[in-house]
Amino acid sequence: MKKNNETVEGPDGLVYTARLPLSSATLNYLADLIRGHCKKIRSPWRALPAGKIAGIVLAVLRCDQRPGDLAGGNGIHRTTVSRWVREVVGLLAARAPRLDRALKKIARTGGGIVLLDGSLIRTRRRTGDANRKNYSGKSKCHGLLVIALTDDRGRLLWVSPARPGRTSEITACRHDHLTAHLRATGLGAIADLGFIGLDDNDDPDADPAVITGYKAARNRPLTPGQKLSNTVLAAVRAPVEHGFAHLKNWRVLTKLRADPKSATVLVRALLVLTNREIAR
Repeated sequence: MKKNNETVEGPDGLVYTARLPLSSATLNYLADLIRGHCKKIRSPWRALPAGKIAGIVLAVLRCDQRPGDLAGGNGIHRTTVSRWVREVVGLLAARAPRLDRALKKIARTGGGIVLLDGSLIRTRRRTGDANRKNYSGKSKCHGLLVIALTDDRGRLLWVSPARPGRTSEITACRHDHLTAHLRATGLGAIADLGFIGLDDNDDPDADPAVITGYKAARNRPLTPGQKLSNTVLAAVRAPVEHGFAHLKNWRVLTKLRADPKSATVLVRALLVLTNREIAR
């Protein structure tokens, strides 16, 4: 029986060349990673060279290109491209920094604070129970919540597992025992008003692990000093928004079609690639 590897549009489809807004260092890093993995599993043969595979995977992640279109332009099957993407994403995610190691690295370099924030990654709407738990009442859309830590310059240090959109930011941080890790390394985190109440330490003399601004109430307006404090903290934590912006430059995160477990692996893989791009 003969296999049909032609694209849906037929064998006469047009092929074009596009430019990826990425550095050659990232491409070479990914190609070396693929070569090392093939050598480790004793599978040296691939339908395309490692550099070509790395370029295809980067096109899927950066520009959200359809695997079927890339397969047709390179003379391979769509399932082969999807398998390469899953394989490379898994290899990259295994190199993502853990929370305790990321904080210890900042402490060793003399840093005293990290920046804390959460962001919603939009997903396709689902039916049934999966539809309800992924809906975020705050953002009024379906998505997965991700918590991230950056340094004072906005470089991503760590990302949490992706959780359903209805999860609050404080609940996600408590699942990861974030305040305990911060106190263990002697660091403090600066966060926005959505994290008020996260630092629930009973010792009144202890330094706060999470520093937030002041929230006004209906019968208790902010004082001039509190307003000034909020302004200063907002200026200090502004770089964390740049960290999320760099992460969301990967257009595969525009609207995910994956469950939380797969999304966690994908986001951690993109964290590694983002740090490689910024480090260059």
